[in-house]
Amino acid sequence: MTTWFEESRLDDPSVLTAADPLLRGLAESGARVRREVADVEVPLTQAAHRAADTNRPRAVVAAGPDSRLLRAVLEPWCPVPFVAWAGPGLPGWVGSLDLVVMLAPDGSGEGASFAVAEAVRRGAQVVVACPPRSSVAEHAAGRWSTVLPVHTTDQLAAAVVVLDYLDRVHLGPRVDTEEVAAALDGVAAACSPHRDLAVNPAKMLSIALADTTPVLWGGSVLAARAARRVAESIRRASGTSAIAGDAEHLLPVLEAARPRNLFDDPVADGPAERRPLLLVLDDGTEEPYVREQRSRLQAVAASRGVRVETVTCDDAATSTELARYASLVLHGRYAAAYLRIGLVTD
Repeated sequence: MTTWFEESRLDDPSVLTAADPLLRGLAESGARVRREVADVEVPLTQAAHRAADTNRPRAVVAAGPDSRLLRAVLEPWCPVPFVAWAGPGLPGWVGSLDLVVMLAPDGSGEGASFAVAEAVRRGAQVVVACPPRSSVAEHAAGRWSTVLPVHTTDQLAAAVVVLDYLDRVHLGPRVDTEEVAAALDGVAAACSPHRDLAVNPAKMLSIALADTTPVLWGGSVLAARAARRVAESIRRASGTSAIAGDAEHLLPVLEAARPRNLFDDPVADGPAERRPLLLVLDDGTEEPYVREQRSRLQAVAASRGVRVETVTCDDAATSTELARYASLVLHGRYAAAYLRIGLVTD
């Protein structure tokens, strides 16, 4: 079988109609955040009031597979020691003086249920975002436990709920939930299937990604996390490689690329190789080390004839780190969706 990318499919009404379930899920990202925040307002406020009557925890532990997102947001801000524990169980030292938080939007998973149950057994404070009638919620039942009921499997919406709680109890940065939702709405409008190729940044990016091996980089901690999420979406959409990492890990990949030869003959030489494409996720961070790493990556890419694409945020609409993260991830997920739509197998 042969697979190729047909860009005309991205503006074909019949094709886009068939792909509506995929694209609609992306378009509703902002609405999901608003809905989940509104639905959880009462238990969230009650939990914040209860926390005000207790001592500040000795440490905060984010447990479960989605803990790295919480770490990316909280590590620079949390006033107490913070640990992201993506593996099974909990660190051995966790006890009654600590707070364990978890994102479990699907409400299932033996590892998540075990970690929550272990936190309850040790007497730790527990805050978990999960469906109210789920395995994780059942295991979270305890005197010092709070279940923030969510009704979506959207990791970002669940993360906004937990981060809103941590903001209210002064353990995390300011979270403007409406700004996050507005940032998602802005990306959805810019990348809508109803906007044609000439003015749709996600469709244009999908064309650039086709027939390449994407190499993704984000300079800040959150942009780097966004790069990993987008790389996952590209791999699922195309079934091919897409890698994300720190500059020192990506530079050898770019340096190994054979310089482009304008005289290559695709007929005589066979199918063209999949060349790398450097995709920079820029959240507006201008720290010196970020600028230096970005310049190094771009310089090596230019020396090897590697194409560079950049995804940026709308500075006017994304003043907080979480909103910029949400914007970058959704833009990348739209591009991955259009990549999937444009791929044809014969």
